[in-house]
Amino acid sequence: MEVIDGAICINYGLFMAKENVRKGKAESSTSPFHKKIVGLIKRIPKGKVVTYGKIAAYAGNPRAARQVVRTLHSSSEKEKLPWHRVINSQGKISLGPGHGYELQKALLESEGIAFGLGDKIDLEKYLWTPKGW
Repeated sequence: MEVIDGAICINYGLFMAKENVRKGKAESSTSPFHKKIVGLIKRIPKGKVVTYGKIAAYAGNPRAARQVVRTLHSSSEKEKLPWHRVINSQGKISLGPGHGYELQKALLESEGIAFGLGDKIDLEKYLWTPKGW
């Protein structure tokens, strides 16, 4: 565990944020990119999913999927984001069993999303694309 500028960094998931704080480049919750990510996630309709990478691309940086993860981690509750509608590029839930997987799957199923073999979601059927894309 390490404290940098008042932020406690305790795992690899925060590694990039820690490095950016050191370099003075941290994405704040008021940055335009963060706001775009939040706005896009809020627009995902019930019964649809989108990948971390797609959200990053729609927000303007296709290489920032990890920033989407950080935004979900830090802002889901505060912004009331439908976090469960964001999945990985393979059409699967990234959370592990006992770490939110079961809740995310139940929430998606309650919205009518079906899981196939290997608990994979059919992205051709359920992938959300914002208007104009």
